[in-house]
Amino acid sequence: MAKIVLITDTHFGVRNDNQILGKYFSKFYKNVFFPMIDEIKPNTIIHLGDVVDRRKYINFLSSNQLKDEFIIPIEERKIPLFTIVGNHDIYFRNNLSINAMDQLYNYTEFDIKNIETPTEINIEGLNILLVPWICSENKDLCYDMMNKSSCEILMGHFEINGFEMHKGSICESGIDTSIFKKFDMVFSGHFHHKSSVGNINYLGSPYEMTWSDYNDPKGFHVFDTETRDLTFIQNPYRLFHRFEYDDTNLTIEELDEINYELFENTYMKVIVKNKTNSYLFSIFIERLTKANVFNLQIIEDFLNLDIENGENIANQAKSTIEILEDYVHNIETKLDKVKLNSLFRTLYQEALNIE
Repeated sequence: MAKIVLITDTHFGVRNDNQILGKYFSKFYKNVFFPMIDEIKPNTIIHLGDVVDRRKYINFLSSNQLKDEFIIPIEERKIPLFTIVGNHDIYFRNNLSINAMDQLYNYTEFDIKNIETPTEINIEGLNILLVPWICSENKDLCYDMMNKSSCEILMGHFEINGFEMHKGSICESGIDTSIFKKFDMVFSGHFHHKSSVGNINYLGSPYEMTWSDYNDPKGFHVFDTETRDLTFIQNPYRLFHRFEYDDTNLTIEELDEINYELFENTYMKVIVKNKTNSYLFSIFIERLTKANVFNLQIIEDFLNLDIENGENIANQAKSTIEILEDYVHNIETKLDKVKLNSLFRTLYQEALNIE
């Protein structure tokens, strides 16, 4: 019997090497990931792609965090590590010849098995096929290997049609699910929303990175090779918070009961439903400021635009991607809206990395 830890889409250096996110990542690795590793004592760790965020380069600080907080702790525990090349790990879009883990660790003492081509491995008698990001150059090789392989388990970094990329946003392009029917279980990185349909499991990112991740469970998984149970280990730390302020019946004693420490170095949206006491509101905002909220947005919703379900509060509370997708959905055009959405997502990701 073996236990395999599965983690994916760590995106070291995300949001232009944002140090607030870096500190948030550190809390996960130090307080959640490695304490659980020490408890589980897995045989292997498999990273299912997008170890780093930027395709063209990595910041020294982000590279150091990757090494000190992820690679070295695994090496110290002498746990075999496989890293599947994801789309964010590659320099060229059409091939995997230059990729992050190969460039960073190919000439070091670290024993990292970087999966750049489809590879079959055996862990305690279970055959597993590992497949990297599929692009124009390796497409035939990957599909041929998937068709011929007798492995029951497939792990990779796939863009599969019909799955949620983030909550409420469905991928309308990519690989057809029929290709994966022969496998008993499929595990994939790439989409940051955790979901499962049939034999296909998107594992999701280990932590929040954008507002699209708000209120979406994050973490990593443990796969038991004997029972084939997949256990989700949830990350308790939140980066994005949403607070509905309504002081119609609010007292200062209730404000005192709020744990403001949870909001330190986080992004927060305060949705003001009713503000009848300016003094009380100023106390609340002052306490948030003292708690060192990194990014505070105050959105007035006196018209109760979200009164029915509390989630659709006006475009101000939507993510940038959601706003763009809504725009594409509502415009009249002869252009392919699927391709437009794909282009907007690509431009958005690249814009995040502009100095």
